[in-house]
Amino acid sequence: MSPGRPEGEGMAVPGSVPMSRPGLRGREAELERLRALVEAVRDGEGGTIALLLGEPGIGKTVLLQETVSIARARGFVVSHGRAEELHELAPLASLASGLLHGDPPLLSSTDFADLAGHHDQRIWLVERLAQLIEERSANTPVLIAVDDVQWADPLSRFALSVMPARLLSSPVLWLLTGRSDPELYGQETRTTTLPLRPLSDTALAELARDVLGGDVPEQVAELLHGAGGNPFLAAEVLTGLAASGGDAPEPPERLVLGVRDRLADLRPDTLHFLRIGSVLGRAFSLADAAALCGRPASGLSAEVDEAIAAALLHDDGERLLFRHDLLRQAVYADLAPSVRRALHREAASRLVAAGRSSTDAVPHLLKSADPGDQEAIALLGTAATDVIAVMPDLAADLAVRALELVPPHAPMVFDVGERAIVALTRAGRYTQARDTGDTLLARQPPLDVFARLQSVLGDTLWHLDDVHELTRRSTAALAAVTDPVIRARLTARLAMARSRGRDLGAARETGERALAEAERAGDREARVLALWGLGEIALNAGDCAAAVEHHTALSVFDRAFLPEEAVARIHTDDFDTVRRLLRTAGDAPLRPAMLIWAQGTLNMGLGRLDDADADFVTAERLEADLHVPGNLVNIRVNRGLLAMLRGDREAVRKHLDVVRATVAERPNTGNHATHQYFEAVVADADGDHAAAAELVRSVQRDHPFLRWRLLRPHVVQAVRIALRGGDRDLAEDLAAQAAEHATRNPSVPTARGTAAHAAGLVNADHGLMERSVRILLTCPRPLPLAAASADLGRALLTAGDPAATPALNKAHDIYAQAGADAEADRVRTDLERATSRSGRRTRGLRPRHGQGWDALTASERKVARLIAAGHTNRSAAAALVVSPHTVNTHLASIFRKLSVRSRVHLARIVLVEDDAGTDTGG
Repeated sequence: MSPGRPEGEGMAVPGSVPMSRPGLRGREAELERLRALVEAVRDGEGGTIALLLGEPGIGKTVLLQETVSIARARGFVVSHGRAEELHELAPLASLASGLLHGDPPLLSSTDFADLAGHHDQRIWLVERLAQLIEERSANTPVLIAVDDVQWADPLSRFALSVMPARLLSSPVLWLLTGRSDPELYGQETRTTTLPLRPLSDTALAELARDVLGGDVPEQVAELLHGAGGNPFLAAEVLTGLAASGGDAPEPPERLVLGVRDRLADLRPDTLHFLRIGSVLGRAFSLADAAALCGRPASGLSAEVDEAIAAALLHDDGERLLFRHDLLRQAVYADLAPSVRRALHREAASRLVAAGRSSTDAVPHLLKSADPGDQEAIALLGTAATDVIAVMPDLAADLAVRALELVPPHAPMVFDVGERAIVALTRAGRYTQARDTGDTLLARQPPLDVFARLQSVLGDTLWHLDDVHELTRRSTAALAAVTDPVIRARLTARLAMARSRGRDLGAARETGERALAEAERAGDREARVLALWGLGEIALNAGDCAAAVEHHTALSVFDRAFLPEEAVARIHTDDFDTVRRLLRTAGDAPLRPAMLIWAQGTLNMGLGRLDDADADFVTAERLEADLHVPGNLVNIRVNRGLLAMLRGDREAVRKHLDVVRATVAERPNTGNHATHQYFEAVVADADGDHAAAAELVRSVQRDHPFLRWRLLRPHVVQAVRIALRGGDRDLAEDLAAQAAEHATRNPSVPTARGTAAHAAGLVNADHGLMERSVRILLTCPRPLPLAAASADLGRALLTAGDPAATPALNKAHDIYAQAGADAEADRVRTDLERATSRSGRRTRGLRPRHGQGWDALTASERKVARLIAAGHTNRSAAAALVVSPHTVNTHLASIFRKLSVRSRVHLARIVLVEDDAGTDTGG
């Protein structure tokens, strides 16, 4: 008996799954689980992933093909694709190989052409692809199968990591095979992992009887033992035995590998043809092989026929394929390493000469290029440029490889190095980008090259938040530069750096000079940087009107910056314009995470706390999908402050833990200030008022450029913290800051009302409190009005003034409507004091449920009803005027709270709840 393979495994026993048909021996249990998954998806259990894992030849593809047949028989629309080792540079190739082929195809060529037109927008593309699959699965279950996922191109891998969770409520079964767990799926995705282990001796014996007939001789069983339980290798052994009549068995090693014996019987020309094919990959075109052989395709018919007859190749009508990748590997392994490299290099040259793209040639160059190979360097650079928007990590790898091939003292090293810095920065590999730049600068390039390198390193240093170094380097490069374009970019970088300093007037002058230089040079990049810098400087200086002016100009110039315009306008209380901007963004493939961050900021301002939280969850998920969590601290701080308003202290702690870990991992000046303020709020809530006040003071002292930006929306809360901590000087400083901000922004009601509120708290002045309420009644933000009304009511209550009750009632109603349960509860306590003399009692708030229909927010109920009525995520988003990403977040929350797995189950619950509401008059 083979070690690790129990003798009885795979045997049919009473009550067990019966032995499968030939070709699937020993895989009965796995096949039964796959059949159950197909039926569960068909019966409305929602989407799921099945992952088949194992070594080459272990039977993954056979099981996949059998599952495809089962799904087709049960009415599924099937996409059956395969990832190929040498196609990893072609965006979406692994998925497209199945999506466009089928009977019928899952996607039309028109749909796919629309996707391909936006291949540089990963989030948009995957969302649109998910929408198309969701629409297709509305009436028919879908199976999407991808074989050999370990070789999937990066864009397909990205899609496979995002879409299963996105389509969790749709009847979509994802069937993936790989040699190891690719970890493509999200945490919310239901995944069944089936590791395929070596076949048992029983299954191997059944396999032998299928091929040879009759009982299996002992000597054959010994030979099969050498296959290690691998069904493909065992089949190769048995095929060899059947061909030779089973006499005089050869040594196990030769039978296990098997292929060399068949190759030895081939004509030399056929053997050469197969070796050429093995270099081109498992699947290859006859034209490519003919080009490498140096012969016309029509002259290779005899070689093709012989290879097919020897069961080495298969012809699918478009390409030739090795019957199994193990066969290709065996042929490829027989090539001497130097021969392999030469053939790969020749393949790359011939593919380029034939007009093929760099993505076809580069995989061969990666296996063959030598230092100094200028064609390889150029092609790698072209490929990096082609894929950087959609596959930045791959682009960075290609650009770095190109740089490695450049001889150290070649003049082109600086141009190639510059592209590597840009690609590494785009991929978020900032430290490597800086180190690459510093290595190049150590070679003492000419002054203009020095300036150009410092210009591209400026983006790297900005992301590293190394403002001091950015200032130093930009200043030094400006002293050397002669190119007006590079000068404009460097000046804009310097303005960005100075936006983080104490002298914002000097920063503004630098930004204005950068904009003038950019316009004179006619450089788009410099203009974007200058406008962005001026907008940041204005926000940091508390000049909201100037921030809107610059960010609007930037948004008009480049629509990708629409979120910045929206956030700037939110600071001016111009919510109507913000709504219009967000509506006009629509399906535009902008920066979706920032767009939804803007939507969340708007909802927070409107007091729609549940919707704001859903938006922030969505923005965080989108950043995580792209592996660029640049806004994570701000997102989690806002979610923590929302949780504080609701009274969910456990959630507050969780958000604070994430903020602490993120700041520790990625130190950042702005993140540090935001973190400190959040710590202050939590410390104050915990009763450590002195520590809280000191934390607020540290924000004021250590981060002057954030005085307006961070504390502006929270200045009243900060004043309360200072007063409770006994730091009156800090409270007065904060109130003076609020007053100065109101003076700078006289047309912003929130600024004027908040200033009056802060001054009223510091001076215990009822008149200022009443003025604050009157002003805030004219602004679109309900929560500042509630806070002012509550503080006014408490002050009047202390004075024994009966006007306290209506002020407190106003505050309570606003807080309760917003879902700010903790604040509403505090005001309710004050109301009970105010009404106790007359014996009146206010009604307590309904507890917030964690599970069930009552746990759903108002927006979640709207989404649930739309989905139950048959809407797709896209059409539900259109009906609610929100992003499909936000609808997806709501759906995930709905499914979790209702403990459902599919739209079918959700529809049943909605029907019951609506019927119950009708019966009770609800």
